[in-house]
Amino acid sequence: MPEFRFCPHCGHELARKDLFGRERAYCPACRFVHFHDPKLSVGGLVVEDGRVLLIRRGVIPRIGFWAVPSGFVEYDEQPRVALAREIEEETGLRTQVGRVIDVFPNADPAKPGVFLFFEATVTGGELQPGDDVSEARWFGRNEMPWEEMAFTEMREVLKVYWRKISAIATETYLEERAQRGDQTKFLAAMSKVADVEPPDERDRL
Repeated sequence: MPEFRFCPHCGHELARKDLFGRERAYCPACRFVHFHDPKLSVGGLVVEDGRVLLIRRGVIPRIGFWAVPSGFVEYDEQPRVALAREIEEETGLRTQVGRVIDVFPNADPAKPGVFLFFEATVTGGELQPGDDVSEARWFGRNEMPWEEMAFTEMREVLKVYWRKISAIATETYLEERAQRGDQTKFLAAMSKVADVEPPDERDRL
């Protein structure tokens, strides 16, 4: 982030000194202090019919790679409003943004800050690639483009999501079959458990 040379309020040349725990630019004339505020970005885990919505990035960084719909929060927006706007701009879908799933650093080193990852539910619209996107589509677990994901943190969070969904679905199926006394299907389901990776206790989703 470029440093100010002159005060944006009064035009006086800025000086530097320790203020509020670190060295900062300040104005000796009007006492303005230049704080480097972090960039706030948001992304959405949009799930429908057991599939996750991804977009292929049409801009740098990581152009051509897959990611969740995401973008930066404008100065006058709240994070959930910003994410709903970004999802609609990138995919054509209207959504209801829910809880925060995770928080991690922005992936772009040129724009240091914080990334808020939310759940989001489709409420309307029609899927079509839009702003800064070359493609938008739904992916099932076995279709996920893991090697083409744009950002490591996002890939790991999505893998955690799929592990949890698989484990929950298997546990629910076994409980239902056990309660019904359907031994044939129960044993068949039991044989599939080994194919499902168990959730890691460290998973945060």
